[in-house]
Amino acid sequence: MKKLGIIGGLGPMATTYFLYLLTQMSLAEKDQEHMEILMHSKPSIPDRTRYILGLSLENPAPEMIKIGQELKSMGAELLAIPCITAHYFHDELEQGTGLKVVHAVKETGKYLQDEGIERVGILATDGTVKSRLFENVLSQYGITTVNPGEKSQRMVMDLIYRQIKSGEKGNLDQFTQVGEELFHAGAQVNLLGCTELSLLKRDYSLPAGFLDVLEVLAGCAVQECGRFDMRYRELITK
Repeated sequence: MKKLGIIGGLGPMATTYFLYLLTQMSLAEKDQEHMEILMHSKPSIPDRTRYILGLSLENPAPEMIKIGQELKSMGAELLAIPCITAHYFHDELEQGTGLKVVHAVKETGKYLQDEGIERVGILATDGTVKSRLFENVLSQYGITTVNPGEKSQRMVMDLIYRQIKSGEKGNLDQFTQVGEELFHAGAQVNLLGCTELSLLKRDYSLPAGFLDVLEVLAGCAVQECGRFDMRYRELITK
C-alpha cells in the first residue's frame, strides 16, 4: 500500500474527522491491514479565504508546500489536504512537493458524473465561491452550479467561522434554510464544499440530496492506497 501524507490543521477538527473517515472506509480486519498515514497538523497556516479575497498578504502556499516536502522526506507517496479552499493552490502544491495531491473537487466531479448529476448547489467559504473553484472544475464534467444568495452566503460563513471553527455545533436550521434555497434554484444535489460543514453530517442526520466532498476525498485517498471498502460507494444522502 502507498503511504498517505496529510497536510492537516485546516481546521483541526475537520482533520480529525478526515482521519476517522480514512479508517472507516478502509477494508481491514486487523490493525496491520490499515494504511500507513503520515500527518503534520499545522493550524497556524495563514487563512486561505482571507488570502484569496485579498484581505491578507500572508500566502498559505509556502507553508503547505514545506509540510508536503517534509512528509515526502518521511516516505509519503501521496498527499491529501482536508481543506477544500486549499485546493485553490492544488497545482502549485503538486509542483512544489513533486507528489500527487488528491484533488477533492475533480474527484467529486467524476463521482457526480457517474451518478448522472448535472446541477449542484455549493455550500463553501467565500474564498472557494469567489475563486469559482467548483464552477471551473465541475464544468469539465458537464455539471453546472448554483451558489447561495448574498444573505445565505453570509449564513454559510457564519456556520463555518463563528460556529464550527470556534468549537460550537453548527445550527442545523440555518444550514437547512440555505440548502432549501439551492434546491429551489434547481440543484439536484448540494455539496458540503467546506470540511467544517462535513461535521454537520457527522453530528446530524441530513435531509436527502447532500454530498460531502470530504467523504469523496477520503474514499479516493483510500482507493489510491489500495484498501477501499466498497460499501462506501454510495455517498449522497437518501
